[in-house]
Amino acid sequence: MFSSERLKGIDLFVCVADMGSFTAAAERMNLTSSAISKGIARLESRLQVRLFNRTTRRLSLTDAGVTFYRTCTGVLAELEEAELSMQAEDSEPRGKVRIDLPASYGRLHVLPVILKFIEHHPLLMPHISFSDRFVDPAIEGIDIIVRIGGPDIWPNALGHRYLGTQRHIFCASPAYLNKRGEPNSEDDLENHSCVVYGEENGMFTPWHFARAQRSNAEKRVLPARVAIGDAQGQLTAVLAGHGIAQLPTWLVNSQLEDGTLVEVLPHLATDGLPINLAWLKSRQAQPKVRAILKILTDNLGPSGSVLNVP
Repeated sequence: MFSSERLKGIDLFVCVADMGSFTAAAERMNLTSSAISKGIARLESRLQVRLFNRTTRRLSLTDAGVTFYRTCTGVLAELEEAELSMQAEDSEPRGKVRIDLPASYGRLHVLPVILKFIEHHPLLMPHISFSDRFVDPAIEGIDIIVRIGGPDIWPNALGHRYLGTQRHIFCASPAYLNKRGEPNSEDDLENHSCVVYGEENGMFTPWHFARAQRSNAEKRVLPARVAIGDAQGQLTAVLAGHGIAQLPTWLVNSQLEDGTLVEVLPHLATDGLPINLAWLKSRQAQPKVRAILKILTDNLGPSGSVLNVP
């Protein structure tokens, strides 16, 4: 059975974690430092775990404290949302919403949609982060994520929606092709400058080549003229005439249209990973989450897709 005792001290704990000290938290909550300290001590005693590492110079969360902080901020956010929903007769999207996006795709295509949307919803306060790593929204307190790949790696607590599949093409600048000539086959790439994706471990991401009689593309690592660990960085290098790269169409559509890039070896282009929108099922009824899911689906889904060249 739920006990109200479990709520005691949560607001103190979150405030101390956010402010980084008992003194700053006391000023924020209009309490004494002693009251804050005693409140945290009672909470730790009840939980039978230490939440903070305390030294004379700094205060930091323990591993258990980090886990408890994520849970508590989620609970407080739910309570805030419940209060706002009760106050909002028209279910106007409002309050904080955390969104995590892939670095390049997110900045180019998702962020502009969100920024345009919030112009008409001044009560909505998105907190947007960018990362290409695996994210578990349930653990990290993220409401909505967009990811290239999935959904087989996601927990059951997530809902998801397919937005489309990125297409990988080979491309180069007209200046480079005028200087070096256009490749006619996969083997011709051995004699060209290749701009590849360089991973943190020093390895190069292999290129994928379509095969007419096979459902799966074949992988091959090409000698690198330049290795860059960022898709937009690769694009910059290719536009500057440093070679040929294999890039997703959502990144290079506008350059293909204005002629600053040219597709080569189109018969070897491949379909890449799917792009998915995902969210915490426990929050999908919230007006703010529903509204953002709809606007992203409408603008990024198959009908408004930026993934494939017309």
